[in-house]
Amino acid sequence: MSYGTLAGRTAVITGAASGMGAATARLLAAQGVRVALLARRAERLEELAATIEAEGGEALAVTADVTGQASVDAAAERVHSTFGQVDLVVNAAGVMLPNPVDEGRTDEWQRMIDTNVTGALRIIRAFTSDLVAAAADGRTADLVNISSIGAHVAFPNYAVYGATKAALTHLSSSLRTEFGPRDVRVTNIEPGLTDTELGGHIDNAELSGQLDGMFDAVGALSSEEIADLVAYATSRARHINLRQLVVLPTRQA
Repeated sequence: MSYGTLAGRTAVITGAASGMGAATARLLAAQGVRVALLARRAERLEELAATIEAEGGEALAVTADVTGQASVDAAAERVHSTFGQVDLVVNAAGVMLPNPVDEGRTDEWQRMIDTNVTGALRIIRAFTSDLVAAAADGRTADLVNISSIGAHVAFPNYAVYGATKAALTHLSSSLRTEFGPRDVRVTNIEPGLTDTELGGHIDNAELSGQLDGMFDAVGALSSEEIADLVAYATSRARHINLRQLVVLPTRQA
């Protein structure tokens, strides 16, 4: 499928070492977008950048941890020095560590908050001026946040994860009131069950088994299908903002 209006744009994609971030980077690059790949795993980023370039795209691998302000600042400086102004930002970095709240795993709570909420805010802060300037120049400017169906559907033992995604969804709504009047679009995507590495973060055998059972019973979306939504939303005419996209496997209630 072709997304004709994407060619020539410059994107920053977090969580680009795997899953939705990697799939989005590869798809956007295939459409002529210069992609800056941000994640912690340098070797995975370099492999993806090499793949993209072998396919005729342009990619920059930038090792960065969104939970650290200094790391994000350094990443933004490298992106700007190499690619210049950015007009498309995709917050795809995320971590899911479900467990009963009464287990009190405060370190996991903090990690999810730091990655899923504060990490997204750090990236937004780093590239807001780019998006606003691009829009002021009459170009299309997009911020895409990858949230989750867990933002508004409660699942037992996913309370903190769901709370972080609810915060990201609400942040997206609020940012539209600030960015929309300046012609910067904000799109919030809430996937349901999706086949990514998130499930591999779970160290609770019972919960991991439950997730596996859902995959067997419901089936799952692929990372490439989420990437397709990102590309579709960001390739619309610049006066059209697909503000909220909820996507589920057909069998998922």
